[in-house]
Parts: sequence; structure tokens; C-alpha cells
Amino acid sequence: MEDLLQVGIITGTHGLKGEVKVFPTTDDKQRFLDLKDVILETGKEQIPLKVEYCKFFKQFVFVKFEGLDDINDVEQYKRCPLMVTRENAVPLDEDEYFVADLIGLTIVDDSGVTIGTLENVIETGANDVYEVLTPDGGRVLLPAIKDCILDVDVEEGIILVHLLKGLVD
Repeated sequence: MEDLLQVGIITGTHGLKGEVKVFPTTDDKQRFLDLKDVILETGKEQIPLKVEYCKFFKQFVFVKFEGLDDINDVEQYKRCPLMVTRENAVPLDEDEYFVADLIGLTIVDDSGVTIGTLENVIETGANDVYEVLTPDGGRVLLPAIKDCILDVDVEEGIILVHLLKGLVD
């Protein structure tokens, strides 16, 4: 399991006082209101930062970090992900999982046949869709609904599914 979870990506700066524009990668951008500590992943290093404040505009979150008070302090961080530790992550409800914990799990159907490996989770308006890479290099899209996803066992690394008619040729 990943120790750090991504909550957003810095897409640019905002104003001259060190604010950054963040595209949230969490399903609820309101979680930024309770966010105090983040880790900026630069690709070369991980920089712990304290959130001074945040505000919302359209689909973006504008974030101001303590000690970064000028546009020149933050301009270099465009396209850098913002991460949180698991301790600072939002608590999950029953049958909810972090996408980072699902990627790479083995997909097995209810007859015991291995379908493949979960490669991506696609967020749609109605429900998530699991993109599964099959052993022969093909792809299967599975809707993340109760009729299809029967059980998720992160510790065992297995997602048990029921293949609805028409999902696989």
C-alpha cells in the first residue's frame, strides 16, 4: 500500500502573494478545508508544507502555504502533485477504497478464472469504471457497481467480480 496519497496537482500560480492553483484529485475538494499538512512531490524531493488557507473557484482550489509568500517561491512547483500521509487522509466509509490501493490488484471472476490486473480507475458521473489489463494485452472495462464487484480484499490483492452479460466477448 502507498504511504502517500495524492490529493491534487498544482497547475499554476495565482496572484503575486504565493498562492497556487490546484486541480483536486480527490473526490471531494471540500476536504481541503480541513487540510493542514501536505507533502509537495517535486520528483527530486518531498517537501512538507503547512497550509495557511484555501479558497475555491470553479473546479480549482487556491492554496496558500506558510512561508511561501511570493510568486517566485511557488512558480517552480507547477505540475507537482500534492500528497498527504494516510494519517492525514479522509476516513473511508465501508466499501470505500483509495484508488492507489486498488491499482495492481488481481481481478478474478466468481467462477475462479483470473481476468487480469486492475490498471486504472476511471471516474464517471454515475459510477467508477475499473480498467482491467488481461494477460493477452487486452482490456476489459468493469462498472464498479454491486452487481459486478462482489468483494475487494486489499490484503490478499484480489477483487472478486461477476462478469455481467456483454462485458467480455
